[in-house]
Amino acid sequence: MRFTQAELQQFRDRTVPDLLPDPLRLLFIGINPGLWTAATGAHFARRGNRFYPALHRAGLTRHLIDASDGYKAEDLAELHARGIGISNLVPRASARADELTAEELAAAPARLDALVAAHAPAVVAVLGVTAYRQAFRRPKAALGEQETPWPGTRLFVAPNPSGLNAHATVDSLAADYRAAGAAAGLVG
Repeated sequence: MRFTQAELQQFRDRTVPDLLPDPLRLLFIGINPGLWTAATGAHFARRGNRFYPALHRAGLTRHLIDASDGYKAEDLAELHARGIGISNLVPRASARADELTAEELAAAPARLDALVAAHAPAVVAVLGVTAYRQAFRRPKAALGEQETPWPGTRLFVAPNPSGLNAHATVDSLAADYRAAGAAAGLVG
């Protein structure tokens, strides 16, 4: 699939359905959907996004998922079989995360509270330390496991896989995602 910038702009402010398998073992939380994700309906779909390569390298999926044209049936089956879900702090699609308002980020904890209450994941992994700091009002939070607000659910913060995050590599992302996956019992 190819989209022009004008076509992608038509997906601004749309939402993308959460991916919530049952049982939900590991819930990844992105910052918000990008326009390509909104256009395809698949999370982290932008070509070059390192989420799925890092997931695979971490041993969390048995095959490399390419969501750039939307999910294939076998990709959704793999995520469901592994109990891997995906949602966002803010459900509204934008070209860049810095387009989000402080009010939208402030509403994120209540959104996650509802998701955790409804689906009881073993682990929640928020992808983006800056967005986590803003949304949860924890300005000094670092990457790694956090104090959890949800009994029975562990909370991790890991780097965002966007290509705009130049500090992270597929290998470093995989290490962080593997730690969350190990806490969820998905890898040894």
